[in-house]
Amino acid sequence: MVDKLNLTEAEWRERLTPEQYQILRQHGTERAFTGKYEKNKAAGDYTCAGCGAPLFESDAKYDSGSGWPSFYAPVDDEMVDEITDRSHGMVRTEVRCARCDGHLGHVFPDGPAPTGLRYCINSASLDFKPKED
Repeated sequence: MVDKLNLTEAEWRERLTPEQYQILRQHGTERAFTGKYEKNKAAGDYTCAGCGAPLFESDAKYDSGSGWPSFYAPVDDEMVDEITDRSHGMVRTEVRCARCDGHLGHVFPDGPAPTGLRYCINSASLDFKPKED
């Protein structure tokens, strides 16, 4: 069980940039191929930009061609929540940070082995911590 972080909307607005707030708290998305981590190939860990929770590792990142950072698995299944999203006239699976309930992106069943999943995640919802040598 993940310890929840509950902040007021005012506290979230103070903590996040306007783009991060729009994505993490209002379930927005960045335009394809514009995110700062889409082409990142460095070794390291991706954490939630809202609360710092560990979400994904660079070892699970791959180039899906979708325009967003894509991962085939989270660092731990308990760190993300998956919710049915019926917005925009379609049914998808939304991915949220389990600690702060921040919107990260969506997961699709068209990824590579070993999971067959594609976690399509907004760069603005992530922070990157490079691995130290």
